[in-house]
Amino acid sequence: MVQQVNQAEPRDLEWICEGFSPKDDPCDVTATYHCGICGEWFCVIHVEDEVWHPCALEPGDEGGEG
Repeated sequence: MVQQVNQAEPRDLEWICEGFSPKDDPCDVTATYHCGICGEWFCVIHVEDEVWHPCALEPGDEGGEG
């Protein structure tokens, strides 16, 4: 679970999820979470997805199957 992710406060501007799939496909969903580690904005679906958001990895985890 990402610990340094904060839910955004209501605002006039809308951010789009800045996550990218391994094939460089962007996500076009409205972002509601800002990562305090990488500074990127993510939608609720990708904020904890380690493929789309590398900061979502647990400390010491390098990702992949193991």
